[in-house]
Amino acid sequence: MDTLKKLLEWGGTKRDIAFLLLSAAALILSLLQVPFFFSWAWIPVVLCGVPIILEAIIGLVTEGDIKADVLVSIALIASVLIGEIFAAGEVAFIMQLGGFLEELTVSRARAGIERLVHLTPRTARVIRKDTECVIPAEEVAVGDHLRVLPGETIPVDGTILSGHTSINQSVMTGESLPVDKEAGDEVFSGTVNQFGSFDMKATKVGEDSSIQRMIRLVQSADAGKAKIVRLADRWATWIVVIALSAAVLTWLITGEVIRAVTILVVFCPCALVLATPTAIMAAIGNATKHGFLVREGDALERLAQVHRITLDKTGTLTAGVPEVVDVVAISPEISQEDVFALAASAESRSEHPLGKAIVQGYQNRTGRSPQIPDGFQMMPGRGIVAEVQGDSVLAGNLECMREQGIEIPTDLQAQKYQQEGCTVTYIARNQKMIGFLALADTLRSDAKTTISRLREVGVKPVLLTGDHESAARHIAEELAVEEWKAQCLPEDKLAYIDQVQRSGDQVCMVGDGVNDAPALKKAHVGIAMGGIGSDIAVDAADIVLVNDEIRQLPHLVRLARKMMTKIRYNLAFSMLLNFAAILLAMTGILNPVVGALVHNAGSVFVIVNSAFLLKAKDL
Repeated sequence: MDTLKKLLEWGGTKRDIAFLLLSAAALILSLLQVPFFFSWAWIPVVLCGVPIILEAIIGLVTEGDIKADVLVSIALIASVLIGEIFAAGEVAFIMQLGGFLEELTVSRARAGIERLVHLTPRTARVIRKDTECVIPAEEVAVGDHLRVLPGETIPVDGTILSGHTSINQSVMTGESLPVDKEAGDEVFSGTVNQFGSFDMKATKVGEDSSIQRMIRLVQSADAGKAKIVRLADRWATWIVVIALSAAVLTWLITGEVIRAVTILVVFCPCALVLATPTAIMAAIGNATKHGFLVREGDALERLAQVHRITLDKTGTLTAGVPEVVDVVAISPEISQEDVFALAASAESRSEHPLGKAIVQGYQNRTGRSPQIPDGFQMMPGRGIVAEVQGDSVLAGNLECMREQGIEIPTDLQAQKYQQEGCTVTYIARNQKMIGFLALADTLRSDAKTTISRLREVGVKPVLLTGDHESAARHIAEELAVEEWKAQCLPEDKLAYIDQVQRSGDQVCMVGDGVNDAPALKKAHVGIAMGGIGSDIAVDAADIVLVNDEIRQLPHLVRLARKMMTKIRYNLAFSMLLNFAAILLAMTGILNPVVGALVHNAGSVFVIVNSAFLLKAKDL
């Protein structure tokens, strides 16, 4: 059986295309009665029919599974036995064409798990007896003291013992900004230390570490995701029983074997096989025009069943990068513009995302570059100090101001911005606070419209984010999203989706980060942002939004539902045509060749009807 499988897989797509082209040409020559030393129809029987028969045998013998190809095989063999080679070749060609179209819509990309494995740090700096040594990360034990330098990936979970730093935790939480850490704070494996060095104590190692848990989450979510079985195979057992019963009874009653074979030919589920893949391919073509790359063949089928869509915040509903939303001057001696100019000059040599956002915001507002400072020093996890035109300028967080002895006014309005989810950078000049800048990850321009239109199509939007509660609440209120959850780790998003789907409500997940990968796998449908999204998120998703224009999401939902409606119409028409053909076959009006032509008229209708999905607009 293994040898047969290898033979069937030989050549892949190129072989299938070649066989289909040769078979189509042979059928045309046979229909035109072009002379040859054997019937042209034998070519599709051999090239297309034999693989179908072998697949049916393998399914029956190895799995005891009755699929649509069982009835097709019976009809093929019966047609050949009574000499109706053209009918056998035509059925074989149509069935093989349907299978080929279905294969084109299916992808089995699983590179996401491999990419996650590559995120796992290979080595760790361990301090033993006051000596620093580099060892394989898997050899780190609970309780070991480790040192992490700027730019390195944290090898295991642990707690900081000494040092200040900023850590990029987007792998775990999806947060757009680095998180300041100091002694006593928890750090996770797979996250990146950006600026300061620190010593830490290992608390979770090996399979217990955060990055390994992430890998297991993606694997388990993928394994637990059921694939939709095509309708022809779902109903195959009944189709086979009914077809054989009708054929045998007709043979016994009329005594004409040709009528029985005609029934088998017209009962072949060609239209059933073509109904789904042709509609899917047309819908995929439409989706491509709107910026979607459909990576899983049955993704649109599943999307049509969805009534709840969970969205990540950072990079999905927001731009994914911080912007200066306000500049506040608290000293009467200096204007708002001067505060902004000093902050931009001080941060012009900073590599911190907040510093870069301040410089970019200043350039966008004024159209000129800030002055380069004479001196510059970074304080990891706190801020920076710079010399600007003879003044000492300090820019940093509240802890930075307190440690430097800066007096903080009691009437400072910074808390209002923090409650709205903003990050505040305080500015002091010559040991006196002069103001602050509020930065935030701003909403995409089309976010509100998208959420509103999703509700119109009957989909409930839900916000799932790793950001702090204040930021999540502010975004949810601005978008009028009723249900939201903040500070979500990957397992939290996964658990929410699993809980909802167990209750019978199918979920579509939209995200962009590594931390969204398990949820994208677990959801009934996963949609990743292709532009800003990580490779791992893209690999985990069923559908990729290539241009990141989320305003197209409602169109995709409507398209999926319209596709399913087309499939139902296709099936209804083809089945009615089949039953009419069966009655005509029973009465002897149709012979196998004419029966195959009439029966395949249903297949033509299916293809034409599905093609209209390509042009569907403004759904």
